[in-house]
Amino acid sequence: MFCLTSPPRTVGSSIAEAIRRSADVLVCVVLLAVLVIPMLLIALAVRGESRGPALFRQERIGLRGTRFTLFKFRTMLQGVDDRALRDLIARELRGEDTVENGSSKLNNDRRITRIGAFLRRTSLDELPQLFNVLRGEMTLVGPRPCLDWEAEMFPEEFAPRFTVRPGLTGLWQVSGRSALGTLEMLRLDVLYVRGRSLRSDLAILLRTVPALLRSGAR
Repeated sequence: MFCLTSPPRTVGSSIAEAIRRSADVLVCVVLLAVLVIPMLLIALAVRGESRGPALFRQERIGLRGTRFTLFKFRTMLQGVDDRALRDLIARELRGEDTVENGSSKLNNDRRITRIGAFLRRTSLDELPQLFNVLRGEMTLVGPRPCLDWEAEMFPEEFAPRFTVRPGLTGLWQVSGRSALGTLEMLRLDVLYVRGRSLRSDLAILLRTVPALLRSGAR
């Protein structure tokens, strides 16, 4: 695991972080108020299709390598393993081309339910992460929150991605999503961190909805 410390904050960066945090809270409160009924309906649909809870909880790696519990709507069957996913990530980090049918994700993943496939394609499965943003574990815009074993596999050159909070959306999501492999995602994460600003965050937020409508994830 990377051992990181954040760079010293200037007055300008402290103000930017305060604005960013205020925006996180305001946007999340508004979205949760608007989406409470749709989220309840999604939860009922997930519970109705397959055995298990509607909400999926998983440990992820956040700011400076801290661990937190990420919330998502469950999109997979209970009791499945992730060996195929680990192998896929390892191959991508070795530079192998894993894209099939325009996606770098697992092809014909039998673990995913029918409702889950729809939720992933529309990114509705990530709506519960609004609570992670409210709790301060995530922010609206930032690198994708990764699993602990993924972080262990990432080359040292990508350590800067852990100097900011993971995001609900980010440069990777608006630049290709599933069409991009792990190495491309990591490079975009570092590119985002190096040029991070309130203006870039706003631009990514404005590009997120069109990106979701343009292409789905698996």
